[in-house]
Amino acid sequence: MSEFKQERDSQDRSSMRRFSLSLLTIACAFTFLSGELPASPPNVIVILADDQGYADLSCQGVASDVRTPQIDSLAANGIRMTAGYVTAPQCSPSRAALITGRYQQRFGVDEIANCPLPLEEITIAERLQTVGYRTGMVGKWHLSPNPVSVRWAKANLPNIHESTNGRVNIPLKKVTEFHPHTQGFDEYFVGEIQQYFANYDFSGTEAQQTGKWRRERGYRIDLQTQASVSFIERNHDQPFFLYLCYFGPHVPLQATPKYLDRFSDPMKERRRYGLAMLAAIDDGVGKILAKLREHGLEENTLIVYSSDNGAPLKLKKPDDPIGQGGPVWDGSLNDPWIGEKGMLSEGGIRVPFIVQWKDRLPQGIVFDEPVSTLDIAATTIAAAGIDAEPVMDGVNLIPFLMGENQESPHESLFWRFWNQSAIRVGKWKYLRVGQDREYLFDLSLDAHEETNLLAQNPGIVTELSSKLEIWAKEMLPPGAPTKGSDHEEQVWYRHYFPVSPQ
Repeated sequence: MSEFKQERDSQDRSSMRRFSLSLLTIACAFTFLSGELPASPPNVIVILADDQGYADLSCQGVASDVRTPQIDSLAANGIRMTAGYVTAPQCSPSRAALITGRYQQRFGVDEIANCPLPLEEITIAERLQTVGYRTGMVGKWHLSPNPVSVRWAKANLPNIHESTNGRVNIPLKKVTEFHPHTQGFDEYFVGEIQQYFANYDFSGTEAQQTGKWRRERGYRIDLQTQASVSFIERNHDQPFFLYLCYFGPHVPLQATPKYLDRFSDPMKERRRYGLAMLAAIDDGVGKILAKLREHGLEENTLIVYSSDNGAPLKLKKPDDPIGQGGPVWDGSLNDPWIGEKGMLSEGGIRVPFIVQWKDRLPQGIVFDEPVSTLDIAATTIAAAGIDAEPVMDGVNLIPFLMGENQESPHESLFWRFWNQSAIRVGKWKYLRVGQDREYLFDLSLDAHEETNLLAQNPGIVTELSSKLEIWAKEMLPPGAPTKGSDHEEQVWYRHYFPVSPQ
């Protein structure tokens, strides 16, 4: 047994013993912990924020100015994961992995430009449809062809022309051919601000067979909440799956006085707007919980809350004009982690992650072992009584969250994005940026990614880099990045990791 494995196993056992003791202290209050699944399958709601950093739930205990009482209640009545990860520090690849339960590199969606999500990939919604679930999707989809899907467009669209800025104009009909209704969703209200492709409205009447484009007036977060509540109202008498992707606090920053007025203390305006957008999301979660309670559904509803990646900070969080979009700070924070959206440092990939299922899971627990949004699919289908699929990379978290399985859910987690690649095994994280930067971090230390332990642990570096290479060779395209870090990555790593990587 290697020195690395011995140390990892010792720490894993110690960590799990502490977790087990926590479970034992509340076991008497949760006699269902070793019971069977409920007689009726649970409803499932997955709520995904957009570019929300780790710090910005008040239950995280990091930022004192954030106010999210409704989302905090999910943690109080469920389990808060402190080491929840996404598979990419960018929206489309992260969402592709979440909705399929597979590393997005297995089907070639490393980044936004690699969209669309292939239609042959099986989503959570498609799996749940096989056992009678009604499925709904609201908000930002971002898995259809887009203006930077140049390679796909050239291969699939005749007479396509690439503009001088490296973009293509894809016909709207071709875009909607990859929308949620082609990936297992019965009902959909897809859009980001005012324009939505939907097959139902807010009236509560039956959804239509086909969707149409509609323009909605109102604040975008509230519209997405209203569409979600409408879906629940229409489908409360059968098992349902709702995938709600709020377009916030992603730029452009927008908020109404109702939410802005809650944050009157002196602060940067971009921070105020970011907090206001998160308050709107929190209010939305409250309305969804109220609708579940109205129909007596909260106890047997599995609810997951997370974010698609960390917040963009533009290095120093400048207070740019509110209307400015693009690569700017969205007002959210990644503290205490280093880095931001686009990076494989913790600030780019460690996100809020909460699970509540009152009928099944313990309440008020903090779970410190690494988990991934890959696990949402595997956990969801297991809760619905569907057998595990070997093609999926995620794991069913329920036995781990209930203390029935004392191991860590993942032996290894992997990342590959642009010219960066990384692996986490136990407390160790190995990060490589192009061919010129290499790091080894002990994430159990307070210093986490502030201290590069590469030179002191050559054996661990060799073992982790070898695992990373083996994993990367299985992906599409195969292999780890071979180029040097590009300009944007150099700027990030020089700013956040100014000390020589050696």
